[in-house]
Amino acid sequence: MLQAKRILNALHPAEIGNLLEALPHSQRIIVWNMLDEVDGEILLNVGEEVRSGLIKLMDSEALVAATEGLEIDDLADLLVDLPHTVTQQALSSMDHQDRQRLEAVLSYDENTAGGLMNTDTVTVRSDVTLDVVLRYLRTRGTLPDGTDSLFVVDRYGNYMGTLPLSKVLTSKPTKLVRDALDDTVRAFEANTDASIVARSFEDLDLVSAAVVDGHNRLIGRITVDDVVDVIREEAEHSVFSMAGLSEEADLFGPVFTSAQRRTIWLGVNLLTAFLAAWVISLFQLTLEKIIVLAILIPVVASMGGIAGSQTLTLVIRGLALGQIGRSNSKLLLLKELAVGVLNGITWAVIVALVVVLWFKDFRMGGVIAAATMANLICAALAGVSIPVILRFLKIDPALAGGVILTTITDVIGIFAFLGLATWLLL
Repeated sequence: MLQAKRILNALHPAEIGNLLEALPHSQRIIVWNMLDEVDGEILLNVGEEVRSGLIKLMDSEALVAATEGLEIDDLADLLVDLPHTVTQQALSSMDHQDRQRLEAVLSYDENTAGGLMNTDTVTVRSDVTLDVVLRYLRTRGTLPDGTDSLFVVDRYGNYMGTLPLSKVLTSKPTKLVRDALDDTVRAFEANTDASIVARSFEDLDLVSAAVVDGHNRLIGRITVDDVVDVIREEAEHSVFSMAGLSEEADLFGPVFTSAQRRTIWLGVNLLTAFLAAWVISLFQLTLEKIIVLAILIPVVASMGGIAGSQTLTLVIRGLALGQIGRSNSKLLLLKELAVGVLNGITWAVIVALVVVLWFKDFRMGGVIAAATMANLICAALAGVSIPVILRFLKIDPALAGGVILTTITDVIGIFAFLGLATWLLL
């Protein structure tokens, strides 16, 4: 037990967080009690539901201690989950300057550049030499984590550009900062959406970037470690939303709570299933006369569902990356319709051949070929239009797109197949 405790306390906070999330509740408490002290970073590296449970195991003194030493942006993320009394104690233990910095971060939405930023910026003026900058850095003694550049500002604190540390170290000491700064590196306005910030870091290979207010005054910086969290959260959100789940849910949460959350989504899917069943019931007489149709219904519906899901996934990703807008959405629709037509022809022929060889019925092969063709084209149309319309309506396409798409492809596929069969075979 002592050796396990030593190993546990030697782990990085992120590793401890991953371990806690992977343990059932009873074992999680045992591991939690084995920690010599609770680092606030551990709480930041678990999901909201797990964090809430761990916070309930801690007294006020331990929670206040956990907030000490955290960077301002991390502290802002943690404080929103702490009890009000603990938050007040943590704020009262901070000096006036840090409290002002924290309030500045908390004033912005957490999903914006302002909510991601830290206020520990290192700034220099443009009219000094690099030798002066070097002496200033030696006087400071340390630099904030993730510092790859210094921020250049004018006398009013307006952002002018960045001064890479590599230039400070390799350029002539007599060179002025204004001659060495990089004024092409953009600063993010505080209200910029976090997803836009993340894409810019990815595209431009940024390590850090400045954050400015509406008047171009430097108010903070964003580092790549915060952006990695945004990218991971967006990826998890997309995956979990398609199943109607939350990425913050506890893997080993209470059975009743988990079942309750999933019930809503199962209910929605049940309604769509009944809709498809109702469409089938419209052709009850046809099915009674040609029983083989019931065997082939899943073929048409599933082909449309898979094809539509492929298009839907591509479009949702394009919307998330800002690659789809009014200027190219029509072109994308035409392209996907062309893909749907090509795939429709290919798989209609294949499905028809299989059905003819299986049931020795050329008319049945023709019917299922036509239905498959129609459903694949419809799936392409729905796969493009559904997420675009949902985004316009301010609804998350990842959350609702899959259910709507499945309903459309099932209903149209079944209706086309049974409708054509009723018309041509009876």
